[in-house]
Amino acid sequence: MQVFHTESKIIITCNKRLSPYLQQEVEALGFKPTRVFQTGVELVGTITDTIALNLNLRCASQVLYLLKSFDAENPNELYDQLVQIEWEQLIDFSGYFSVTSNVNNEHILTPLFANVKVKDAIVDRIKAQKGIRPNSGAEANKAVIRLYWQDEKADIFIDTSGETLAKHSYRKIPGKAPMLEALATSTIMATQWDRNSTFINPMCGSGTLAIEAALLATDKHPGLFRMNYGFMHIMGYDEQVFFVERRKLKDKAKKAVDFKIIATDISEDAVDIARKNANTAGVEHLIDFYVCDFADTEVPAEPGIVMFNPEYGERLGVHTKLEITYARIGDYLKKQCLGYRGYVFTGNPDLAKKIGLRPSRRIEFYNGKLDCRLFEYELYEGTKREPREIEK
Repeated sequence: MQVFHTESKIIITCNKRLSPYLQQEVEALGFKPTRVFQTGVELVGTITDTIALNLNLRCASQVLYLLKSFDAENPNELYDQLVQIEWEQLIDFSGYFSVTSNVNNEHILTPLFANVKVKDAIVDRIKAQKGIRPNSGAEANKAVIRLYWQDEKADIFIDTSGETLAKHSYRKIPGKAPMLEALATSTIMATQWDRNSTFINPMCGSGTLAIEAALLATDKHPGLFRMNYGFMHIMGYDEQVFFVERRKLKDKAKKAVDFKIIATDISEDAVDIARKNANTAGVEHLIDFYVCDFADTEVPAEPGIVMFNPEYGERLGVHTKLEITYARIGDYLKKQCLGYRGYVFTGNPDLAKKIGLRPSRRIEFYNGKLDCRLFEYELYEGTKREPREIEK
């Protein structure tokens, strides 16, 4: 089974509402999607193609390569179909694999049972062909097989990513309630920031937005921070292809920018965590970090965008302290950020009303399962108050 050179359906998954930004990335790499849906993008290609996708994509979760589509009414039929696949040409009998699934079938009460049937079929096939069985378990750091089973329709995939791509591997210290890296990148892309003008991130927390902005501005991709993917554990993998692709990432990455990226937080611990994460990502030198109240964040004369991701608490109920914070965010934007575009990401529409500005756009996202909005504010030119001096 020459999966590295045989075209098949590839599905790139992402979190809900991120697919428009994932589509932009896929097309920028020269691929032509055949379908775009709420949680992913579909195209046709080989596992060799998935190497570039895995290393470059910022908004994706998994890159899945279709092995077989078939009908299966029950677990026994599922097993009978799967045991026919030449697993001995895909997974080394001395290797390790895991199984994940998304199942909606009347005979399956828990996806774990479906996972076991997939595992049994793979192990039985390889044992019959090679006389020895591979190891399997829950770890996603080797070969990963993915089952989608909806009613009687089943698809079995190689998960060429393994561990999720939505985490970009530089954030060793997450901080309090961090924004997932893929979501952070997507929200920045949604602003249509030109990646060549001022980016201000008050209330930066663990620094994810500022770091992702710096990575976008320097064209540094997540593949530079990771050395293990699911495709590496499929038989026929040529590591030279990976290293050539990774070299391309290194060669095109810029080392400097000629504009300011500013990240501030009132918490000294948060700024310390953000610095460390930025250092791991190799962009600490590109970001001006300060400990200060957000209202004292520097606003350079050169226009750009200012982006907040404040706390938003529970969706229902009154939060007097947060109401005051959101009102202060509105004051900061309209008094100190004139000429900029302002953005506030929140999952609480009641608190968003306290900003006191009319949004020009409300862009839909999810943070986990919480329905969120990225509010855009056009901040027209005028006289800006000079920020108070703060120590770096």
